[in-house]
Amino acid sequence: MENLWAPWRMSYIKKEANRPADSCLFCPIIAEAEDERDLVAHRAPLSIALLNKYPYNTGHSLILPRRHLAELDELEPDEMLELMETVRLCLRALRRVLKPNGFNLGLNLGKIAGAGIPGHLHFHLVPRWDGDHNFMAVTADTRVLPEMLPVTREKIANAIVQILAGK
Repeated sequence: MENLWAPWRMSYIKKEANRPADSCLFCPIIAEAEDERDLVAHRAPLSIALLNKYPYNTGHSLILPRRHLAELDELEPDEMLELMETVRLCLRALRRVLKPNGFNLGLNLGKIAGAGIPGHLHFHLVPRWDGDHNFMAVTADTRVLPEMLPVTREKIANAIVQILAGK
């Protein structure tokens, strides 16, 4: 059997093991404004977009309201509108820089529905390509990402700036 090394996962495993059940992974990212470190691609007044640090595919983005809430029906109308505008903006940026063949857009509400962070509502936007489920994902439950996350974050952030500037 071959070994595949993913040493960056240990920091996640340790962090998750030590994270209090009632703490939120996203709220410190929203408050700290360390965009490069936290892989934040875009900040809007009521929402934020960042790359998933443990993605299913290159460009796997998370779009969430800045306000800590768990349920879609807790959003105020202006938050809902901006959240969906941010999803659309990220979709356009991902299309521009990664040229995927399609997308998965998902929202898991509640732990039983698969929400890894059930206390803070967030959309997953996952670019998809023909053949992205190769033997690695199917037989080894392992994904191969062709680009470092900070490089992808910079490309997406720059594309968002260009889109917002009308370019």
